[in-house]
Amino acid sequence: MSRDEQLKERWDQLVTILSNRFADGDTLDLDAIIYLIGVQELGQFKRKFKKDDKVNLMHIAICRLLEPYGYYEFDFFDDQGWPHYTIKEELPPLKAGEQSVLMKGAVVDYFLEKGIIK
Repeated sequence: MSRDEQLKERWDQLVTILSNRFADGDTLDLDAIIYLIGVQELGQFKRKFKKDDKVNLMHIAICRLLEPYGYYEFDFFDDQGWPHYTIKEELPPLKAGEQSVLMKGAVVDYFLEKGIIK
């Protein structure tokens, strides 16, 4: 099985699992899954988030997802428990499709690490 085929298979499996768990069977898209990762990384599950918080949650998730690829490094938690990252290396210019593949691969790696998919 090629790497692309394996990514697609794992992505589809992950979308099914998360959609069933968090969206009553509606299909979650990449942005929704990134948001869920942000909430997971923040660890404040019972809290209601404002619009600005939601953007920040997605930023946290992107930093965490791209950390293993060497683009970000965890720095510290602030006094409200929000993680902060520093940029280690700028992302190369990517086309929209390339960005999507990079992020889906990072999301799949994250959930492989967490043991949610195999």
